[in-house]
Amino acid sequence: MIDIHCHLDLYPNPGRVIAEADARGAFVLAVTTTPKAFLGNVRLTEGRKRIRVAVGLHPELVASRYREVDDVRKFMSQTKYVGEIGIDGSPDYSSSLKLQIEVFSTILKDAEAHGGKILSIHSRGAATAVLDGIEKNLITSIPILHWFSGTRKELDRAIELGCWFSVGPAMLRGRKGRELLALMPRNRLLTETDGPFTSDGGIPFMPWDVEAALPIWADAWSCSISEVDRSIRLNLRKLLSTLDQPHAE
Repeated sequence: MIDIHCHLDLYPNPGRVIAEADARGAFVLAVTTTPKAFLGNVRLTEGRKRIRVAVGLHPELVASRYREVDDVRKFMSQTKYVGEIGIDGSPDYSSSLKLQIEVFSTILKDAEAHGGKILSIHSRGAATAVLDGIEKNLITSIPILHWFSGTRKELDRAIELGCWFSVGPAMLRGRKGRELLALMPRNRLLTETDGPFTSDGGIPFMPWDVEAALPIWADAWSCSISEVDRSIRLNLRKLLSTLDQPHAE
């Protein structure tokens, strides 16, 4: 099981979730909403070989914490994963849109300056702005669009730019999410939960709950659940192999 976008430190009892994910052999990318949370996540997950920690600055927090972009840049030298970053164009955050774009651009440029990173990117209501940033600034880094909800035209552009996508059970509840999944390149897809911000019946999705997405995925691909699982595992292996390339060091 693979959860490429999970806020491990924001569960009510993160230590218990981390121990259970580790016991189940789950691969988890722990994204952070602020760079100050990065070192805490590193401590929480110490010794867990299949749990990685990303440094991030969530776009919803940029208006009040944009100065922390310098800390993102500082901690970037300690990890090959950056997230959650991006741009949020929804009405509640439209007043900080210009600042969000500036911060996002700065982080992308720094990821490139560090030789390329794996990026988990938020693009709600701002897919075009996010893709503009990717096209302008990225060469070696790998952008993973988390819970992508753009238009078909934006999806086509994202695919053309080489973006990856992470999809979870919550995204697949709606028809649009399922339609987008069916159009995404099978060799650039990974599972996620976005837990604990997503839930089932009021109970937060745990990293191992990515398996709830597999039957819907299999239906979209007209194949078996085992084939979907194998494809996702192969995709993760391909993604992680980029870390062994010179540009990702």
